[in-house]
Amino acid sequence: MLRMFYPCEYAASVFAIDYDALYRLGYRGVLFDIDNTLVPHGNGSTPAVDALFARIHRAGLKTLLLSNNSEERILRFLAHIDDTPYIALANKPDPAAYRRAVQMLGLRPEQTVVVGDQLFTDIYGANRAGLDSILVQFLHHAGERHFGKRRAVEALLLRCWRHSRRRRRIGAVTLPGEEAPMPQKRRKLFCEMNPLFYAISVQKEILRRHLADRLHPQPFARARQSAPLPNLVYARTIHMIRRAPGVNLEHQQNKAVNIGLAAGKIDGLLIRPGEVFSFWQAVGKVTRRNGYKEGRVIAHGRLTADIGGGLCNLSHTLHQLVLHSPLQVTEFHHHSDALAPDEGPHVPFSAGTSICYNYVDFRFCNTTGQTVQLRVWCEGEEMHAELRSERPFPCRYEIVEEDRHFCREGDGRYYHISRIGRNVYDAHSGALLRKEPLFDNHSRVMYDPALIPPELLRT
Repeated sequence: MLRMFYPCEYAASVFAIDYDALYRLGYRGVLFDIDNTLVPHGNGSTPAVDALFARIHRAGLKTLLLSNNSEERILRFLAHIDDTPYIALANKPDPAAYRRAVQMLGLRPEQTVVVGDQLFTDIYGANRAGLDSILVQFLHHAGERHFGKRRAVEALLLRCWRHSRRRRRIGAVTLPGEEAPMPQKRRKLFCEMNPLFYAISVQKEILRRHLADRLHPQPFARARQSAPLPNLVYARTIHMIRRAPGVNLEHQQNKAVNIGLAAGKIDGLLIRPGEVFSFWQAVGKVTRRNGYKEGRVIAHGRLTADIGGGLCNLSHTLHQLVLHSPLQVTEFHHHSDALAPDEGPHVPFSAGTSICYNYVDFRFCNTTGQTVQLRVWCEGEEMHAELRSERPFPCRYEIVEEDRHFCREGDGRYYHISRIGRNVYDAHSGALLRKEPLFDNHSRVMYDPALIPPELLRT
């Protein structure tokens, strides 16, 4: 039974395969998976991938994209790739789509090879359809560390394959020097070994931040003024307490307390030209002694409770103010923006700015020629935040989100995927001046996936 999950070959990447050798061996077509095979999940094609397809075609091989993704996703990937048909929503590992792909290329099964990154979909489906296959090491987004149990099982199966008589069934089809090493079990980091070592690691990072600020001092904003500056740049009002099934109301109420305490340290802060705002320099240490309570936080990829929980709501609100201005963000850490289903209309980039005393900070620099001011205060269950300035700025800013969708990935988890950017308009004429990309959002869904809007779910 295990042999149904065995590939014919294993390569480091799609770039390590010798496509001329495949042609000499009698193959005339290649069926490619997209996500985690050609590019990290959700990404568009790259110039290197575009050039690879041109090289494959010059070698005399036909290509076809066989993907469980939507047609929209595939067409976006194919924007600069020619002569490559596709099958969307292929329902791999069902062999029917594999057989249809062979027919679309006008080939016989023995002339076709499948290239993919997953044993349980790409390779299993190829074996069921009677096609040869090449497994490549899966691609992932920078900083991604946890890949789920399925990838661990695949690594075990690859070790079994290594000692199987079915290994190297095709022959040498990797370029010289591009042989892929067998995947190794990732060693645990010191901070992952036990809670004590994690606490030690946190204290080490806190000390490193103190030393960095001491050795490389920055002009942090300190002055405050109760009177507001005359020009309102942007304002936000956030309802702090969420009431919904499964939501801990006590943690929500504690979050409001924590935000109120921190807001009192920021309200009225002046950031003069050349000065830097640091969330932790303004707020200080978060402790029970200072009045902070347990609220919801993300730790080790899970929602849990800790002192000062909920302050990410405040840091993210400040981040939104800054993105609606010409101020320059100098430090930003991102956590999942899919902590809970949307309440009402979706707001682009409505969450996701992570902070943790004091080494995970949110900072921005006033690169303009005038003083700006942060106003933050709480009334009842609502937090109000304003960015003010001495006079109007020449541009107006709008945060936008493109290609928003949800997808279940190889680790069995669901992710919220989109591209975050902003449009810059002339404040007087309203004309669009430019579009600025900010970052690619790839956030793990932290709530019940059954609550994901069906129209946004891609397979």
